[in-house]
Amino acid sequence: MESTGSQYDVTKTDEQWRSELSPDEYSVLRQAGTERPFTGEYTDTETEGVYACRACGVELFTSQTKFASHCGWPSFYSPLAGDSVEYIQDDSLPGRPRVEVRCASCGSHLGHVFEGEGYDTPTDQRYCINSIAMTLRPTT
Repeated sequence: MESTGSQYDVTKTDEQWRSELSPDEYSVLRQAGTERPFTGEYTDTETEGVYACRACGVELFTSQTKFASHCGWPSFYSPLAGDSVEYIQDDSLPGRPRVEVRCASCGSHLGHVFEGEGYDTPTDQRYCINSIAMTLRPTT
């Protein structure tokens, strides 16, 4: 992923992102990488709170919409606010089109959203988000 353009509220050069993020954070957030399944710190977390973008701090998801999908990454059925994330068609895997989810404030890669997988959620969606892309702010 290139450096963010002027379409985002938070814009930084590639050099600034590299200096502020760890190499693993940079790989996921700025280069659309993926952490290994079942290794993220929030995969099984049940702590109540709000999940914010690790790159810019904007609130993205709440624990009230987190559910146990057993897919290896934290899963949510809806973002905190409709405009907190943006969606980009991802055809990087041949024969398996996906929809990438990015932070609408800084353009950082968060994960992907999938529909119609049979999960019993109010939206029939699974936001499969990398733990390393978020910071949990506990409410209790």
